[in-house]
Amino acid sequence: MANPNIVNVTSIYGRTISAALTTASSTLLSPSSGTVRKINSITVANKDGTNDADVTVYALIDGNVRYLAYAITVPAKSTLVVSSKDTSFYLEEADILSANGSASNDLDIIVSYDEIS
Repeated sequence: MANPNIVNVTSIYGRTISAALTTASSTLLSPSSGTVRKINSITVANKDGTNDADVTVYALIDGNVRYLAYAITVPAKSTLVVSSKDTSFYLEEADILSANGSASNDLDIIVSYDEIS
């Protein structure tokens, strides 16, 4: 199925997902036929009270890895805004959004997006 024309949509649902990142890649958004996803914000929080941790966030678009953040250090007890409403972007129906951290369970990620079909 082709990506929907976002001028003639039948539904727009606001969604939020979250995950505790590990050193292995976590798929946050996987392909969904007939939908386009507008990513409104991606925020990463380091909940470790002492140690910094690095985060990598990337999209798989047309089979190519495209980084939004590559090994960016998130200081202990702080938050990094990877993408905000000012830098929103679209993921087409076959695209994937993934992330990982340099330390397991130190980083939490929250993604806010609109699912358009």
